[in-house]
Amino acid sequence: MEFSIAESAGGDAGAVDTSARLPRVTLVVPCYNEVACLVETATRLIEVLGELRDARMIHQDSCLCMVDDGSTDETWGIIHSLSQSKSMCCGIRLTRNFGHQNALLAGLMSAPGDVLVTLDADLQDDPEVLGDMIGAYRDGSDIVYAVREDRSTDSWWKRVPAEAYYKLMRILGVNVIYNHADYRLMSRRAIESLREYREVNLFLRGLVTSLGYAHATVKYSRKTRAAGETKYPLSKMLALAFNGVTSFSAAPLRFIAIVGLIVFLGSLLVSGWALWTRLFTDTAVPGWASTVIPIYFLGGIQLLSIAIVGEYVAKIYLETKARPRFLVQEISGMQDTAGSVAEQATIHR
Repeated sequence: MEFSIAESAGGDAGAVDTSARLPRVTLVVPCYNEVACLVETATRLIEVLGELRDARMIHQDSCLCMVDDGSTDETWGIIHSLSQSKSMCCGIRLTRNFGHQNALLAGLMSAPGDVLVTLDADLQDDPEVLGDMIGAYRDGSDIVYAVREDRSTDSWWKRVPAEAYYKLMRILGVNVIYNHADYRLMSRRAIESLREYREVNLFLRGLVTSLGYAHATVKYSRKTRAAGETKYPLSKMLALAFNGVTSFSAAPLRFIAIVGLIVFLGSLLVSGWALWTRLFTDTAVPGWASTVIPIYFLGGIQLLSIAIVGEYVAKIYLETKARPRFLVQEISGMQDTAGSVAEQATIHR
């Protein structure tokens, strides 16, 4: 979807735009109750976009798109005000809180631009590396991952489990970028390919790496939060981690199947031993064999059967759910693309 502020404003068709070959970049920022830091974040990101525009690295129509994920404070009021007072700002308001991953997807599926960059609203994702990410894109990468090389600002309880989780995902066969969260650049071609993925249980860190396009990594040091409190407490981190495992790996189910098989084989051995004791020795307690054999044998069979059935039920469960991943309630600062956004929200659920 091509979008030009100059064209939509009725600019001179005969004028030559010397920046026509520069990429239109949109920064997609999901927001949930970010009143404390949103103005500072928007100001800083607009400054960075201005610097990149002045350096002739991005198109003059590049912008900042903030997605309000059903905030209960005045987050949308701030976004709407910014979109009306600053030409480089626009906003998307979701009908309710759909979650961080779905808010990111709403921005990716709805925002204009040749290149979209997703980052959080707390400024922990260093915007200074945007120039390096644009450079990697211009060198031929459709996806550029920003990787945290320094997590000293994170608490021990957040840093150690997170790093262990990335290693666990690799062990389970899930292709994720180590120490990469959701700070990434994607070309329009990659965005349109991502649109074809219809999963309801989103784990974008796994989906994006599965696209297979040329990619690059840029390292940065994670900063302290600009203001406010984290919107990702331990409970949400664990939920995201579990969703990532179950969405991209059947290893837990196969582990249960292996355990069931081991128990089943063990039950056969125990059953044989109990039967041998009953027939060839006089040490067996009356009724003991008839109790032990069914318990072990049937227990092993049940574990194995439940695991096999669970494998199929899990796949059916993930494929048949078709709930909307996000619903757009209001758009601010993108009047010319409002129809497109609403259509995408309906069709690409």
